[in-house]
Amino acid sequence: MDTQHPSAPPCAQPRNPRGITHINVRHTTRYTVIGNHLAQHRELTLTAIGLAAHIQSLPAGARVDIKTLAARFPEGETRIAAALRELEAHGYLARRRERLPSGRVVTHTVSYNQPARVSQPRPAPRKEPVPAPVRPVVEIPSTPRVESRPKPPLPEPRTHDLAHHRTATALLASLHRDDPRLLLPERDVHRLAPAVTAWLERGADPRAVRRTLTASLPCEPLHRPAALLAHRLTELLPPPLPAAPVVLRPHPLQNCEGCDRAFRAPEPGRCRDCRSDLVEAA
Repeated sequence: MDTQHPSAPPCAQPRNPRGITHINVRHTTRYTVIGNHLAQHRELTLTAIGLAAHIQSLPAGARVDIKTLAARFPEGETRIAAALRELEAHGYLARRRERLPSGRVVTHTVSYNQPARVSQPRPAPRKEPVPAPVRPVVEIPSTPRVESRPKPPLPEPRTHDLAHHRTATALLASLHRDDPRLLLPERDVHRLAPAVTAWLERGADPRAVRRTLTASLPCEPLHRPAALLAHRLTELLPPPLPAAPVVLRPHPLQNCEGCDRAFRAPEPGRCRDCRSDLVEAA
């Protein structure tokens, strides 16, 4: 009887050149656990899966409204809104409106990393005896892609006002004093200056424009601050100033050439009484 050698090295596992090879490093800090039920979901789009992973990595209290996410990612508001609806439909997200003690209505978002109605994994098919029957190929329709609407152009001033343009340039170049994340390159300052000039042309005070651009900024890092400012300058543009009312002024006072009495008329001459006397005399 042969002697067994339990310490013999195992056979090397063959490598499959056509499949993926994982090289995993254990994370100890700054990581988020994502379930395979989300990462390999069969019905969610890639946009929805990526958005769910981003939301689950955020700290509690972070803003996840559509405008904040559109300012953070290159996808438009339409695609982000569609992805949020997908996550709601599959139980990864819940949104409800709440009224604060001040009377303001806000949206409260709850993220679930393990939804109650996650579809269970399909059981492995049983091995069929050889020869196996030919199974029909079932084509699964793909989810229609939601096209994002084109972004509206930046506002433009109606007239060229050098003073307004200088004020707009100085305002944009100094926004980093309110928030260091708003330090803009020179090309973005020149690109956004006409939009700020349009605000000033419509009667907006420079201090009001600064408050609009710097108020309620997202807590996370701003990777595209110029895009966020362009969005606010376009969507929050105030209406044009109404036309000034026409004021009708009375005619100036004139001294009558006949009786030297004061009367109102556009040009010097005779008063109405003196003109009547001339008509009667004629």
